[in-house]
Amino acid sequence: MGLSRTTLVVAAVAVWFLLCTAVLGGFAAIATLGGALVGGCGGDGGTGGGSQQIGPRSWSAEQTANAQTIVEIAVARALPRRAAVIAVATAIVESQLNNVTYGDRDSLGLFQQRPSQSWGSPATILNPALATATFYDRLLQVPGWASMPAGVAEQAVQRSAFPERYAPAETPAAALVERFWKGPDNPVPPADAAIVSGADAQAAAFATLGCSDQGGSSIQLSPEDLDRHHMPPGFTLPADPPQRAAVSYVISKIGASYVWGAKGPNAFDCSGLMLAAWASAGVPIPAGTVAQRNAGTPVGSLSQLAPGDLLLTPGSLGSATNPRHVGMYVGHGVVVDAYDSSTGVIVSPLSKWTPQIVTIRHIAGPAGEPSTSSALAAGATR
Repeated sequence: MGLSRTTLVVAAVAVWFLLCTAVLGGFAAIATLGGALVGGCGGDGGTGGGSQQIGPRSWSAEQTANAQTIVEIAVARALPRRAAVIAVATAIVESQLNNVTYGDRDSLGLFQQRPSQSWGSPATILNPALATATFYDRLLQVPGWASMPAGVAEQAVQRSAFPERYAPAETPAAALVERFWKGPDNPVPPADAAIVSGADAQAAAFATLGCSDQGGSSIQLSPEDLDRHHMPPGFTLPADPPQRAAVSYVISKIGASYVWGAKGPNAFDCSGLMLAAWASAGVPIPAGTVAQRNAGTPVGSLSQLAPGDLLLTPGSLGSATNPRHVGMYVGHGVVVDAYDSSTGVIVSPLSKWTPQIVTIRHIAGPAGEPSTSSALAAGATR
């Protein structure tokens, strides 16, 4: 006797359920064994990969990235959390944490700063890191700023026509600062104290490793003999302050653990290390390899490499048109990257990267440090 229609439907549903269970179980097994799902280079590596709830509000990827930039610059300058809360609250009110190219009269950027009011050029104001640094510079000139009631310090800096808007923004700002702050709080600096810049702090930290910061590109090393956990003897830092800060940061993290999605301070994935390094220099870049492949400006050949440039390769999960791994060229034929969970942050010779590089991005500082390598194959960069 043939099977009834009901019996066939039940059997089909059962088979579908078993197949789905097997597929999901396979994914879980891959993740448990440290396979592709936890590789880091397969994810977007961003601060949230899209909208996320932080405190009382939901924020977009752009908003969280800008908040992170503001917070990390405060950390790099050894400012207290209170300074970061004031700055983030100001950006919430002025631009909703979006780096906008318009505003009242000639107001621009995160803080709606005005070129006509001596806040800097439009290019400076539209650079979130530089705009943030300028905001902090003016905040520190306000006597007693750290102990002022909510909203008062913001108004002292901004001189807004709507000062009542700042105080309510401090609650969501505090949640964002809590999310992105790294390390303990810092004391309020004396009014006449010089603030150590992120670049100087990183250079000082690197100096403790016994590496010279004199000279530059004239030394040519033998990268094939590199110890992947140590920089080669004779390595020198770049002279340009932002490049020097970013390079110093990644070098200081050699040996740190690789954790997918991590952005420091003690563990990183590949794109998280790049994000943290350039943030330490006060230069924001997008989060994740998918976005970092469009960061800065393109570099057409290896002969034009500069310290701090991002080198993107397909990695284990990408392709030539969709690179999913990134490292930093630090100069002298050396690359530093967060490789995988069994290796961590390591040193590699540029020559080992060359056959795989599909995109190079220049972030900041002078370009074109001479390299011993030839140009990329035609069409490789984009």
